[in-house]
Amino acid sequence: MDLKLQDVAELLDVSEGTVTRWIADGKIPYYRLNQQYRFNRSEIENWVLSCKQEGMAPFDEEGDSSKERLGMHQFGLYRAIHKGGVYRDVPGDTKEEVIQNAMRLIAKDLHLDAEVITDLLLDRERLMPTALSNGVGVPHTRDFLLQEAYDVVTIVLPKKPIEYGALDGKPVHTLFFLFACDDKRHLHLLAKLAHLSSKPERLSFLHAHPTKPEVLEYVKNWEAGLKTPTREHALV
Repeated sequence: MDLKLQDVAELLDVSEGTVTRWIADGKIPYYRLNQQYRFNRSEIENWVLSCKQEGMAPFDEEGDSSKERLGMHQFGLYRAIHKGGVYRDVPGDTKEEVIQNAMRLIAKDLHLDAEVITDLLLDRERLMPTALSNGVGVPHTRDFLLQEAYDVVTIVLPKKPIEYGALDGKPVHTLFFLFACDDKRHLHLLAKLAHLSSKPERLSFLHAHPTKPEVLEYVKNWEAGLKTPTREHALV
């Protein structure tokens, strides 16, 4: 799926000027078509997974009062986790074992075939590990979209941290299984999860193995503070 400049700005909740500057600085993958910028969906997904290593946060929490509130996306993660769940102390000595054991729990709630989805998730991991660094992973697959009108994010907290092939080399203690109903919402949630896991205080909260009600309250309060920049505002 090709994305336009406006699409990428909206999905990452930054200004178009910010995306243009990232292009000029060579920080984001793009190409030109008929004198216009275009972006490949898969390349942007991989960029979101890895860009946090460079300290590039796609959301702004401290902007001035003139910024517009996020619209339909504002509580998108809260709604997705509400549809999903939180599973603590999931066993497994390897990434593969944890994903397999987690999908046995998750698939029945989503009325999916656990083995089929597990195979798709592991195929994605072989293509590129879905770790965000700092002990957080976002298992997902490009080859599957929910046949529903909503997205689902299920949090899995392994019984012990597992080796995941993360760029920073750290084992993973929290997994966000992401199942979206369309490509754009998938990218938006992926970017939001990357930002959620970018601060030490949020990582400490996740590391404490919170319950679903605790997660929902935390995420709701966090999303309520998110603001999207105007076109004139550039987030560095």
